[in-house]
Amino acid sequence: MKKVFTYLAMMVAMTVMAGNSPYLKHVYEYMPAPGQFVNTMPTYEDGDDANDMRMKAEEAIADNAQGMICLGGWGGYVVFGFDHPVVNVRGENDFQIEGNAFYTSATEGAAGGGSCEPGIVMVSVDQNDNGKPDDEWYELAGSEYTNPLTIHGYRVTYERTPEDHVRTPDTKQNYRIDTTHVHWTDNQGGEGYIVQLSFHKQPYFPQWVDEEELTFEGARLPDNYAYVNNQWVLYPYAYGYADNHPDTCRLAQLNIDWAVRADGTPLHLDAVDFIKVYTALHQQIGMMGETSTEIKGARDLHPDAERETGLEEIINAKCKMQNAKLIINGQLLIIRDNQAFNPLGTKVYTY
Repeated sequence: MKKVFTYLAMMVAMTVMAGNSPYLKHVYEYMPAPGQFVNTMPTYEDGDDANDMRMKAEEAIADNAQGMICLGGWGGYVVFGFDHPVVNVRGENDFQIEGNAFYTSATEGAAGGGSCEPGIVMVSVDQNDNGKPDDEWYELAGSEYTNPLTIHGYRVTYERTPEDHVRTPDTKQNYRIDTTHVHWTDNQGGEGYIVQLSFHKQPYFPQWVDEEELTFEGARLPDNYAYVNNQWVLYPYAYGYADNHPDTCRLAQLNIDWAVRADGTPLHLDAVDFIKVYTALHQQIGMMGETSTEIKGARDLHPDAERETGLEEIINAKCKMQNAKLIINGQLLIIRDNQAFNPLGTKVYTY
């Protein structure tokens, strides 16, 4: 019996010492927009449904597997989380999303550029405590959030390529084997096609989707490409995006304090439970095809950090009152009916 208790004690001690994993653990949703790596990264097989593809995406990027998934053209996204909330540590960056961005120094005049395909990052808190990413989302306001060329409230609809579709090859650039492969329209009066390239001949529309159209909404960042010395170069933005700087660069790290509400006003989040990334560029560049954000993992930069005194402690200690207005962590809250609301009427805490 003594040996059993000793063994159990050791197992408990090992569990405590192990702490939280720094690597993303769960993929909750995976829905790419049409693109040249869709249906291959991860690979679609006949009969796969949305959950099968979600599981394949999770297998590729969870637990530091170092595989890779593609989000396709503008708007395509993935939603993931860790085995714990990512804590907002004051004065520090909080997490990093790993991609395949790189710089090039081989092309004169392209310093700082290379292949950078930024994705916008959003975060959410499990306010209804159901373990699902169905609460309000907040964008991390990266360097281009206030750029006048960034289009907020952008929307694109992609149409499935018909089974009887006849390819329209480019007679001058023979690697463009179908210039009318996936038709798209946006809410700015624009339309065009995702071009199929000879390097990737599979269908570009996600094959597990039953609907004839896919619509995505979000923000579109300004184009980031240039043609320098006979080479296409994709430049990074200053900060705040996934797959935007090489993983070894500190500028690839992200800070929860950059979170903003839908109207652009900042807010303080003690921790976040869910993270969403979507392709933020809507551009096609020669042999590189459409720009698509790639993800190969994510890391919590301080997985065992503890939350600072937050809303729960402050409200329980000082705010057992009704119809009170308080400033907590720089945020105006209205207390009524044993709940705290922000000025927009969103419930942020129940005590």
